[in-house]
Amino acid sequence: MTSSQESKKQELPPTAWAMLGLLSFPGERTGYELKKWADSSLRFFYWSPAISQIYAELRRLEDLGYASSARSGPEEARAKRRYAITDAGREALAGWAADTAEAGPPVLKHGLMLRIWLGHLAEPERLRTMVVEHVERTRGELAAVREAMEHAADVPEWAFPALALRWSERQHLAELDLAEALLTDLAELDAGGPAAGPAVRQAGGDSPTPG
Repeated sequence: MTSSQESKKQELPPTAWAMLGLLSFPGERTGYELKKWADSSLRFFYWSPAISQIYAELRRLEDLGYASSARSGPEEARAKRRYAITDAGREALAGWAADTAEAGPPVLKHGLMLRIWLGHLAEPERLRTMVVEHVERTRGELAAVREAMEHAADVPEWAFPALALRWSERQHLAELDLAEALLTDLAELDAGGPAAGPAVRQAGGDSPTPG
């Protein structure tokens, strides 16, 4: 590996490793197939890539020698480029996956909670509606997770992805519990009950939290 390639390897973002991870399972896949697989697995716990991002990462992985590609032959009506992991890519991926120092903390960006945080600018009924809509979306996502779990259940090579999907199922169930509790909190706040707290009921002060 050249010094330029080594530098690029050190700069690889986790999303590139995730894409290489999709290639680490048996078989060769097109960019479209990788998109479908990411949408039925990775998106439940990490990342939902755009097709343009998938191809950008594939080009980067090919430049590093971590992935290879080949166009299909004349037997297919439409030529397709299929990608596969290389031995160098599998070795690098195994090293990255074993390096727990790179895992980092989970990152939460909860759009609904940002709106709840700004609830003093919204009508209470609108806030409740947003939470109810969130519950319905989460139930739909939970159903999709369970469908993916069924698909992976009897495939030995997908044992570890199945564990990640099981975690995703629990996470969505927890999200539903949190949303139901939030509806209770909003009702109490609207009624001036315990959820209101002194910071909400009292005017003045620079901040509702310490610091």
